[in-house]
Amino acid sequence: MTDMRRTVLWVVFTMSLFLLWDGWNKHNGKPSFFNPAAPRPAASAPADPGAVGGVPAPSATAPAQPGAVPGAAAAPASSAKVTLTTDLLAATFDSQGGNLVRLELLQQKDQNDPGKNVVLFDRSPQRSYFAQSGLIGPGALPNHLTVMNVVPGETTLKDGAGSVSVSFESPELSGVKLRKTYTLKRGEYTIDVAHEVVNNGTAAASPQLYVQLVRDGNPPPGESSFYSTFTGPAVYTDVAKFQKVEFKHIEKGDADFQKQADNGWIAMVQHYFASAWLLPQGPREFRTAKVSDNLYSVAMVLPAKSVAPGATEKFEARLFAGPQEEKKLEALAPGLELVKDYGWFTILAKPLFWLLDKLHGVIGNWGWAIVALVVLLKVAFYWLNASAYRSMAKMKAINPRVMELRERLKDKPQQMQQEMMRIYREEKVNPIGGCLPIMVQIPFFIALYWVLLSSVEMRNAPWIGWVTDLSVKDPYFILPLVMTASTLLQTWLNPTPPDPVQAKMMWIMPLVFSVMFFFFPAGLVLYWVTNNLLSIAQQWFINKRLGVS
Repeated sequence: MTDMRRTVLWVVFTMSLFLLWDGWNKHNGKPSFFNPAAPRPAASAPADPGAVGGVPAPSATAPAQPGAVPGAAAAPASSAKVTLTTDLLAATFDSQGGNLVRLELLQQKDQNDPGKNVVLFDRSPQRSYFAQSGLIGPGALPNHLTVMNVVPGETTLKDGAGSVSVSFESPELSGVKLRKTYTLKRGEYTIDVAHEVVNNGTAAASPQLYVQLVRDGNPPPGESSFYSTFTGPAVYTDVAKFQKVEFKHIEKGDADFQKQADNGWIAMVQHYFASAWLLPQGPREFRTAKVSDNLYSVAMVLPAKSVAPGATEKFEARLFAGPQEEKKLEALAPGLELVKDYGWFTILAKPLFWLLDKLHGVIGNWGWAIVALVVLLKVAFYWLNASAYRSMAKMKAINPRVMELRERLKDKPQQMQQEMMRIYREEKVNPIGGCLPIMVQIPFFIALYWVLLSSVEMRNAPWIGWVTDLSVKDPYFILPLVMTASTLLQTWLNPTPPDPVQAKMMWIMPLVFSVMFFFFPAGLVLYWVTNNLLSIAQQWFINKRLGVS
C-alpha cells in the first residue's frame, strides 16, 4: 500500500508537470499536445499594410466605435521613408502617418541567422508590427493614415552627439495641423515622440491624441515547440496591474481588461523583446481591435484637449522598443518590468533574478552565475533535502525485507500490510518522507526555470567551450546527455519499488522527460544538470553514512 502510494505521488507529480506545460501552451495560444491547433495563416495585409489601425474616427455626430478605420484612408498617396540610426537602433519611418514601420536592434543578433540583427518592427509580407499615432475628434483630423511632409535633417547620430531627430508635418485638415517629432538618444531604446497640434482655424478644436501598436498574431520566428512564452498585447494600470490580452480574445471581441484609468501604459510582448507606449499621468482610455485578418491593435486615447484658434498644444509621449532588460524597464515606468513574463511564479522569480544578476556582477559569466545560484539554493534547502534523502536511504535499506515480505505474503494482503507497517515503525521510516521536502522546493525551481527562460541577458551569453549562447540548445547535446545520465543515476540511488511495473516506470519516466531537454536552451539544461549533480552528491553522502549501497 505504501509503495503504491509513493508511486502514485511520483506519477501525479510527473503528470502535473506535463499538464502544467501543456496548459501553459494553451494559455499562450500554442497547440495543445492533446488537441493540436491548425497552423495560423500569415497576417493578411492590405495593399499598404501601414494604412490600417484599430482606433476609430469620431465625428461631430457619431460616437467612436472600436475597430473602425479612420475615414482619411480614402486614397493613400505615395509616401516617403526615412531611417534614423543610432548606436542601438535603425528606425525607419513612413511619411504616411509618420509611423514607425521598421526597427532594427543593432546590438541584438538574430538567433535564426547570426549574420543579421533582430528586426522588431517590420512591415513586410512575412511580418506586420508597427507603432502609430494621430488625432481623432470632430471632423477630419491628421491621423496615422495622413500623408505628411518630412522635415529635412540629420539621419545618423554623429560622434559626440546625444540624439538625432526627425519631424513630420501634416497638411491642414479642419484647420488643424499636426507636427510629429521623433527623438532617438544614444544608448537608449526609448524614443521621445512630441505631437504638436496647431489650430489655424477660426474656431476652437478639440482633438484627442491616440497612440497604438499594431501586430500580427503569429509567434516570433524560431519559437520552440517544446516551450512557449506569451505573445500579444498587454495593458497596465495601477489598479488592475499587468493584464495580458490574448489575440484570440480580441478576435472574439471579449477581451477583458481595465478600459479607463488615470495612469498606465500599453505594450506588445514577445519572447525577450517588447514595445510600449508610455504617456504622462492623466486620464486615458484603453482599446483593442481586430484590424484585419490576423492583425490586431492595442491603443491608448487621451481626452479631448481644447486648442484655441491660432494656438498650439503639445502632447508628449515615449515609445520603448527593445530587449526586456529588467532593471532598465523598472526605471522607465511603474510595472513595465512585468512584460518580462514569469507567469504564476513572479513573486519568487523576481528575487531569484535579482540574486542571479548580483552573482553575475561578481562572477562576470551568466553560465557560472547559474551554477552559483543553484548551489546557493541547494545550501538553503540542505536540511530539507537531507531529510528527504535520509528517508529514501532508509527505504532503500529495508527494501530487501519489504520485497521478501511481499513475496512471502502475496496471497495475504491484509497481513502483508500489517507486517510492512510494523517494519516501518521499527525502522522509524516514513514512506512519503522523501517526497514532501522535495515538493516544498518545486515552486522555487519552477520559478528559476522561468527566470532563465525569460531573461534576455542569456541571449548570446557564452558559458564555456562549446556553449556560446545560453538561450539556444546545446549544439552538441553534451549537457542534455549529462543530464539524462545524472537523472538515471539519481533513479538508481532511490529505493526500487517492489512492483515490477512501478520499477520500470521509475526508469522510463526520466528518459521520456529527458528527451525534451535536448531542445531546451542550454542555460536551462545547465541549471538542471547542476541541481542533479548536487542532489546526487548529497544523496550518495547520506547513503554512505547510513551504510546503504
